[in-house]
Amino acid sequence: MNQKIKLIIGMIIGFFLSIGLDQWTKLLVVKHLMDRPPFVIWNGVFELYYSENRGAAFGMLQGKQAFFLLVALVVLSVAAFSVSRMPADRKYLPLHLIAMFLSAGAVGNMIDRFTRGYVVDFLYFKLIDFPIFNVADCYVTISMFVFMLLFLFYYKEEDLSCLSLHKKEELG
Repeated sequence: MNQKIKLIIGMIIGFFLSIGLDQWTKLLVVKHLMDRPPFVIWNGVFELYYSENRGAAFGMLQGKQAFFLLVALVVLSVAAFSVSRMPADRKYLPLHLIAMFLSAGAVGNMIDRFTRGYVVDFLYFKLIDFPIFNVADCYVTISMFVFMLLFLFYYKEEDLSCLSLHKKEELG
């Protein structure tokens, strides 16, 4: 079996495990925190707090389900395109993982939107009154942060030429 196939199989497994973790944490929160006071992890700093988010990350864009579906489809399409174009080299493993986690985050929250009509959020940094979020939001936010760091400090323009829409002959 070639490296690309092994990588894609690993990414598919990681994708479903990541979605599973997100959904499992949300099920636990619904079961144990819905209609109950927050569970304090660190008093005044961090709590598990049940919240129904009908918007995007951190409560933005309330009630725009069609928009969220479109965004999720775009994320999945860009991730699939990127994975198909990137070599299976170790150098590109961080980008493959970013594509996997971004996709898992988009799908994890989309599952909530279509099964519940809202996204279950529960992680709350009370100390700074940060908006309540969930595991899928972590996947998306951390992936984008790491992507920006890699883009700025690790990958060179020629490293990312594999993602160009132009054929390789046209690039040179």
